[in-house]
Amino acid sequence: MSLAPPVTMSRPSFNSLPLYIVVFCLLWSFAFVAGKTAVTYCPPLILLAARFSLAGVLILGITALRGERWSLSLRDALVFAVIGVANNALYLGLGYTGLQTVSAGLGGLIVSANPVFTAVFAALLLNEQLTWRKIAGLLLGIVGVGMIVWHRMAVGTDSLHGILFTLASLASIVVGTILFKLLAPKGSLWTGNGVQNIAAGIVLIPFALTLSSVDDIVPNWQLLSSFAFLTLGGSVLGYVIWFHLLRVCGATAASAYHFLMPPLAMMFAWIVLGEHVAFRDLLGVIPVALGIYLVTRPAAATAVTATASR
Repeated sequence: MSLAPPVTMSRPSFNSLPLYIVVFCLLWSFAFVAGKTAVTYCPPLILLAARFSLAGVLILGITALRGERWSLSLRDALVFAVIGVANNALYLGLGYTGLQTVSAGLGGLIVSANPVFTAVFAALLLNEQLTWRKIAGLLLGIVGVGMIVWHRMAVGTDSLHGILFTLASLASIVVGTILFKLLAPKGSLWTGNGVQNIAAGIVLIPFALTLSSVDDIVPNWQLLSSFAFLTLGGSVLGYVIWFHLLRVCGATAASAYHFLMPPLAMMFAWIVLGEHVAFRDLLGVIPVALGIYLVTRPAAATAVTATASR
């Protein structure tokens, strides 16, 4: 498998944007299923410490083997490290802890509220305009996600303890998203992603060794395949695409794609894990899809204009 595309992702043509969006949504949606599977056989902190450390070594190792020069200033490297703690260590550390007692579908639903909070803070801190179209789209997204969450909570199969961890995970990715746009690190997203993963791994290792036990690991093909997907598809490829979308679309529009996570995560959870999906859940997909259209349409138009002017 070639890892060359992410290296050159910093200067793509606009025509490649829809493909990046599709790949990102599929990767991050399926990651909830892979994560749910993995934490069944391995303590979450050990899993994530190993995942981030390996992903960081792979990314920076490939960069060195290709003979590429280091493209990050000290300031940019530190910014990527801080973002890595928020977007990797905290977001997934808290989220995977929650996945031990929360279904993959509900985990995806809670995290999909990311666009709502991101849009508010982006307007306050990043001067991103909240047009009526964006507000309407965000409200529709809330309604759609809320419909699904309400029904899933009524079933009573998910733990409040796990839900609180997942809410804290949501707060972490909102902070990480705003920090990326606010601090605007320059240089290669590929190299920056390597720094993020290394920083997240370093932060999590002492907690993993203190709070978890390797005796709780159950080696099997489910754990191995999930770990491989989470490392290569999530940490290596998924985050590079995510930060590319942030640069091209803006924080509000890029985060709106998280509204796609609930239906996709539920679909994957139903196919792979056999989690129940009711008709009421599917009805929530309609306002979600319309909300994404309203939020992202202005950003897409802006991106076309910007590309044409180059």
